[in-house]
Amino acid sequence: MSCYFPCISTEVQLIHFHEPGVSNYSTLLLSEDRDVLYVGAREVIFALNAVNIAEKQHELHWKVTEDKRTKCAVKGKSEQTECRNYVRVLQQLNDTFLYVCGTNAFQPTCDYLNLILFELEGKNEDGKGRCPFDPAQSYTSVMVDEELYSGTSYNFLGSEPIISRNSHQSPLRTEYAIPWLNEPNFVFADVVRADQNSTDGEDDKIYFFFTEVSVEYEFVGKLMIPRIARVCKRDQGGLRTLQKKWTSFLKARLICTIPDKNLIFNIINDVFILKSPTLKEPVIYGVFTPQLNNVGLSAVCAYNLSTIEEVFSKGKYMQSATVEQSHTKWVRYNGEIPNPRPGACINSEARALNYMTSLNLPDKTLQFVKDHPLMDDSVTPVGDRPRLVKRDVKYTQIVVDRVRALNGTIYDVMFISTDQGALHKAISYENGMHIIEETQLFPNFEPVQTLILSSKKSRRYLYAGSNSGVVQSPVAFCEMYTTCFDCVLARDPYCAWKPLEGSCVDIFQERIIADTLHVYFGVPDKVRENSLQHTFKHGSTAELKCSQKSNLAQVVWKFRDDVLRVESPKYRLLEKALLIFNLSEGDSGVYQCLSEEKVKNKKFSQVLAKHVLELKKVQHTTASPVVAAAPIEGNSEVPKVSAVSTEGPTAQTSTTQIVPVTTARIITKPIGPVLTSATSNIELFNSLPDTVPEKTMFLKSNDNFLLMFLFLFFFILFLCLLSYNCYKGYLPGQCLKFRSVMLLGKKKTKSDFSDCEQSVKETLVEQGSVSHQSGEQPKPAHDTGYETEPDCGNGQLQDRDAQVPREAKDKPFDVKCELKYADSDVEGD
Repeated sequence: MSCYFPCISTEVQLIHFHEPGVSNYSTLLLSEDRDVLYVGAREVIFALNAVNIAEKQHELHWKVTEDKRTKCAVKGKSEQTECRNYVRVLQQLNDTFLYVCGTNAFQPTCDYLNLILFELEGKNEDGKGRCPFDPAQSYTSVMVDEELYSGTSYNFLGSEPIISRNSHQSPLRTEYAIPWLNEPNFVFADVVRADQNSTDGEDDKIYFFFTEVSVEYEFVGKLMIPRIARVCKRDQGGLRTLQKKWTSFLKARLICTIPDKNLIFNIINDVFILKSPTLKEPVIYGVFTPQLNNVGLSAVCAYNLSTIEEVFSKGKYMQSATVEQSHTKWVRYNGEIPNPRPGACINSEARALNYMTSLNLPDKTLQFVKDHPLMDDSVTPVGDRPRLVKRDVKYTQIVVDRVRALNGTIYDVMFISTDQGALHKAISYENGMHIIEETQLFPNFEPVQTLILSSKKSRRYLYAGSNSGVVQSPVAFCEMYTTCFDCVLARDPYCAWKPLEGSCVDIFQERIIADTLHVYFGVPDKVRENSLQHTFKHGSTAELKCSQKSNLAQVVWKFRDDVLRVESPKYRLLEKALLIFNLSEGDSGVYQCLSEEKVKNKKFSQVLAKHVLELKKVQHTTASPVVAAAPIEGNSEVPKVSAVSTEGPTAQTSTTQIVPVTTARIITKPIGPVLTSATSNIELFNSLPDTVPEKTMFLKSNDNFLLMFLFLFFFILFLCLLSYNCYKGYLPGQCLKFRSVMLLGKKKTKSDFSDCEQSVKETLVEQGSVSHQSGEQPKPAHDTGYETEPDCGNGQLQDRDAQVPREAKDKPFDVKCELKYADSDVEGD
């Protein structure tokens, strides 16, 4: 499966629509029968040709009166932005009318748009509960049998959420209670029709998807929970309990996690319900992000409708509980469940018990569902994990198509938009979803707010709306694959190779007769190999670039026609390049980058890049010669290489002409492999002779020169410090003997210390005589442990005022000799 990044709108056929002065193209409605795309923007409704949205068919301005704008501004809203009419509801009522609603300067209003005259009927119905007050508030709506089901806010402050049905006969709404809805953020609503061949007499069901603050748990912050809620189309409310309120409202938690990595995706951004005749049941696809999305993750989870219905029809309920000193506020209800089952639609089983409508339900059942709208069981995804996880991206919208390829295989193709205006295309392949293409829909990288898909088999388009405009895109860009190899290995189910014309075509737009999936396998295309010539210096690092086209392929590097062992420390394999460290003469040769992948148990490979490395000849002179590289044998298209030398500190550099490898990518510019050589910047390197041995050349590189310089610097510093300490006498006796030799036999220092020693001895003798007269033994002189230097006066053997012979005082190192050694332990008097 080929994955092409990056893609831009200027290289593919995208059609843009934008009107000057108009913004917020966030509401789209596609009429397949009329081939018309209706666009709701700020104070304008457009009707565009669905085949080419650049053709505007109708335009209707729906502005706010000056009086309403003034009143809105008085309430503290912005008169220039918020106090306008943002069209939020565009629903097909019938063949003649659209039901439209707008925020209308925080006074939501609904009306009927005549499609023939393209004019409003002027009904100006109150839009509370059908359209949000604030254009920034969340909302969703769906029209079912000319009745509008919507999820939005019911008041100016946005503090009263509501899921309602707008019906002249039986309007219904949710209870204004936290267990029912707790600060929800609505994202999607749709109807799933009951199986007409079923005998259980089930009702059509409308599903709402939103994220709300958890009522099960209470923490310091708000814990967000993704929900799915369900109501029945024939619900008419209760007779006494739950009058004009839903009797079938139930909600459950949606699980989208990666258990082994402890990743929880608890914010739901969009939902698409895939309904296809080839499916046994509808499949719900949801786009999720984590609440604290510091890592920039997005996930797509898929749910079977039967799993959802099993939770609602057989799952346990939750009930409110007061538990002191606990975060748990709701616990599982294990008591008796009333009959008929609370929240269930009126089906054949209920009718057998004589409950024909919800108005006949007993108060016990109605009171139970009023107090227990939340299910304890959660809805788990298919495979118990996401179908797709993508880093460094935030997905905003999703639509899914089901395609049968020419070989009969059915694929689910997901189109997912991002907050940067891009569109990812992913298909189900080998038990997983893989992104095969990315298209930049909006060049200014703004978020995609709305995404819809046409369902016509003969002509399929995608329509995306944002703040600045609308974009129309085909579902596939088959013409971008110029070879059969790329067309087949792209694994795009919309594309096939047409051998007679030699082109890749859309299977829904042209009739393909040949078995295109085996054309390439029998007659492979000739791969064009353009070699790149590079030169290097000893000890440098080379970067050989190779852009991989397929995220299912394996990159293999070959050196001299042998597979290169990139596990060696000498090499490092990057995503789009190969690094070779410490280049030497043995690294000269031809390097090939190949892409290998398997299709139908067959292995296919193609050369993506070819590099030729040669040892650089070092010149004696600093002139600027131009050296032409010899062409490679068998290839006359090798580019020339010029070596340019400059004077001064600038190092010799090499420039290489880039020959891009021809591919079938949808990219901005052809990406050619290039080589970056990390060589020395020392001019001395350039003046080395050609016959210098390899080891000597290696030592002259930047890193080794720096290491040797640091080694010599610290070694000289060590010798200086050693000499200084030796001279000062701060080192042991062996060093002091060395110092005596260095002083070349000078006796002055020795004589001076001898006099000091003699003075100390005389003083000790006198003190010893006094001690002896008092009956004490003479105290021996302190031994410092040094062989050549005496311990002279460091212990303060006598006071300064002590009586000493006059001849001793006349000596220069007599009483004032105070050489104190740190290791002396002689104490003073």
